[in-house]
Amino acid sequence: MLTSSPLRYLPLCLVLIACEGSRPSPTISQPPFVPDSGNIAVRCGALIDGLSDQTYTDRLVVIREGRFERITAGDASVPDDMSFLDFSELTCLPGLINTHVHLADLPGRASDYTIYYRLTDADHKETSFGNAETTLLTGFTTVRNVGDYFPEAVYFAREKIRAGEITGPRIQTAGPYLTIPAGGGDLVIPGHDESEIPPAARTGVASTPDEFREAAKSAIAGGADFLKVIASGAVFSFGGIPGAPEMHQDDIEAVVAVARDAGIQVTAHVHSAQSGKDAILAGVDSLEHASLLDDEAIALAAAHGVALSMDVYNGTYTEDVGREQGYAEEFMRKNFETTEAQRVVFEKAYALGIRIVYGTDGAVLPHDMGGWQFGIMVERGMAPMDALKSATSVAAEHMDMSGDVGAIEAGRFGDLIAVRGDPLDDMNIMKTVDVVIKGGLAFKLVQ
Repeated sequence: MLTSSPLRYLPLCLVLIACEGSRPSPTISQPPFVPDSGNIAVRCGALIDGLSDQTYTDRLVVIREGRFERITAGDASVPDDMSFLDFSELTCLPGLINTHVHLADLPGRASDYTIYYRLTDADHKETSFGNAETTLLTGFTTVRNVGDYFPEAVYFAREKIRAGEITGPRIQTAGPYLTIPAGGGDLVIPGHDESEIPPAARTGVASTPDEFREAAKSAIAGGADFLKVIASGAVFSFGGIPGAPEMHQDDIEAVVAVARDAGIQVTAHVHSAQSGKDAILAGVDSLEHASLLDDEAIALAAAHGVALSMDVYNGTYTEDVGREQGYAEEFMRKNFETTEAQRVVFEKAYALGIRIVYGTDGAVLPHDMGGWQFGIMVERGMAPMDALKSATSVAAEHMDMSGDVGAIEAGRFGDLIAVRGDPLDDMNIMKTVDVVIKGGLAFKLVQ
């Protein structure tokens, strides 16, 4: 697979020491570029730092030993021991954060869930490694993996990335889904006996508060960074109707109590108003999807400071490709019922000042399309700078990582991306990220 020298694995035709066409800087020398030193000086034609509401022009960003050291005027001198990259024709931004990915999944598997009955541990690891690399090269240097049927593969990828042995983003992971039997996080499929389901996929399946309490403890002991409850069924699951409550409020409260003892957060997969209220009153930190919340539930989220992670683009993708991919008609119907409803909830939540953190469902949507949601967020009323903050400083604060990621600021990890043009004028620019630097290591520098 991949090793720790980042640029080795990019096609040579895409690797540049400086962006072609960038204007020369007579005041800045260009020491030899060393891709894996963690020490880089970057000149940005424009800079959005993830914190301010303004765009800065002509800035020099110095990254030393993997963290931002300082940000100065662009004509400042480059330290003698620094590599230099000239992005004077590009807009620099912090490395992006996605709070809703599933690294061990692929969207095509929704056409036949029985594939999960046959895949091996090696298959799951290969999927996780590939998705991790794709996610990073799309510009997301930090992600929250919100559960997978086979969490061990994601734990394994997380450790390999930390060791520098494979390419991928920083990962927080929920490990297994905490879900009821035959619920939205279980692999029960009509016409198939439960004996076919691999036991590793059901470590979070429980029925009572006591069982959920033990499942939560097991998830944390296994390596979970936070916990994920399925409060109401997934759109891509068999049986029931979108939003039908699954876990009871006391089930969720049991999980939250375990999480609080461990000092970690809980997110709830939610569609309906009732399941959303149950999860909020049980004390969760965030809701995913939230597509069928009513005004009372939205107000309750605002009152309790609960964040929303809403994948408002994915419904379009499913509508466009679902039948071609062979998705079940039930899934297509549920997708239709929830897509526009979710976008309306998004508008109302934003108007109320609810914290919205960027999240694209990286099991429904291919991992190289992680930046496609920005356009829909702006189209549905979010200010462009707020959309970018939802994937940078706002997400970092929600994830308790604001000391390390989410902004181009001295002291944080040297995670930086760059794009051609001004995303504040056209969010479609965020679909194609030209530069990805994580911790001072350049993983993508393309023409």
